[in-house]
Amino acid sequence: MKASLILFIYLAVLTAAVLTGGTAAQAQGRLRIIQFSGLVLSGDDGQPVVGATLYIPKAGRGSVTNEYGSFAMPTLVGDSVVISAIGYKRRFYRIPNLTDEGHSVVIELKTDTTMLPIVEVYPYPTEELFKKALLALELPEEEQQKQFERDFNPVALARMTQTMGASSAMNFRYTNQMQFNAQTNRYFSPAWTFLDPFRWAQFIKSLKKNKKK
Repeated sequence: MKASLILFIYLAVLTAAVLTGGTAAQAQGRLRIIQFSGLVLSGDDGQPVVGATLYIPKAGRGSVTNEYGSFAMPTLVGDSVVISAIGYKRRFYRIPNLTDEGHSVVIELKTDTTMLPIVEVYPYPTEELFKKALLALELPEEEQQKQFERDFNPVALARMTQTMGASSAMNFRYTNQMQFNAQTNRYFSPAWTFLDPFRWAQFIKSLKKNKKK
């Protein structure tokens, strides 16, 4: 009876030792270090996402993508990596159990669109001021009518006609006419037009010069 009890205890201890050793060996296999690297791209246009963070919450460490969207960081088999960036939805990636010492991936992030509520801004701080401004408001039709009367006033139109200078089209036609006259009368003495305002200006200018002399 004693021999059977001793044999049972021995087998139980041996079994526990074997199970403990297997569990420890499996844990050591999970703690294998892998170099995790790759690219983080935008899923819409395939452009690199600069400044995206890759964080391992369990280990409390992480990395950031560079200007090309690439990254490299040491991880353990089974680690869960959180990939996030401003304007994109968060993604999770689990490091697989591989035999290689390095693991490279391409991670695409989807755009995260946030619809903000409509904000209405009122220019009046109180309702009383708003009512006063509303009662004093002139309708667009009345304002347009007043503006029409100011713009098409006969006196204002006559004053504008008298003070208006030559337009670009008038200057262009006058220049072409002068060039044509010069080409036509190049072998003759220049003709003097009585109603030519430029000739009158030259004439008055010459009189002022002679008066000064």
